[in-house]
Amino acid sequence: MRPFNGIKPQDIAILLKLVLLGDAHWRHVDLAKALGLSQTEISFALDRCRTAGLMDSDKKTVIRPALTEFLLHGLKYVFPAKPGPICRGIPTAHSAPPLSRVIVASNEDHYVWACAGGKVRGQAIEPLYPNAPAAAKTDGKLHELLALTDALRSGRAREHGLAVRELEARLNKAAEGAGLQPGTSGELPLEWHIEKAGSGTKPAPAL
Repeated sequence: MRPFNGIKPQDIAILLKLVLLGDAHWRHVDLAKALGLSQTEISFALDRCRTAGLMDSDKKTVIRPALTEFLLHGLKYVFPAKPGPICRGIPTAHSAPPLSRVIVASNEDHYVWACAGGKVRGQAIEPLYPNAPAAAKTDGKLHELLALTDALRSGRAREHGLAVRELEARLNKAAEGAGLQPGTSGELPLEWHIEKAGSGTKPAPAL
């Protein structure tokens, strides 16, 4: 047995992808292709997740209460992210859906994954793992979950609180076997809309 040296950032992306897949059949090769990882990396990651209590003994089912607890209370300490220099990239954290639907950020307050072809200018946030932006480009739902985790890793108190509420709701809904649909209760209510001006925030009128 390989020694356990803790989980790695890509392990979280794999768990999130498995949550999205729900009860659908999947193979290592499917996860590898979707996440830009090798099958060996997938195999080692599943072993680590089982050892950490985030997957069952068969390495087929995510233990969602354990994953939720880790994401909400441990992620920002294990895999923190700090805003870096201004660059062009792919929106993440509060600058990407679902939080971008309820937080209006100024042009100077966007967070992005640095990308040569990016269309949004903002402060660079290191992705959870190197191939996260590429994986997000091909899977909108995964992009949203990765953006929420970035809000937990890097967000200020308000963004962090909104991300906690939304991510917990999505994971709970997945645990109940109901897929998220656009416009359903998985999205934040309109009364949570926030207008950001500089460093301050104030409630915005509900639409």
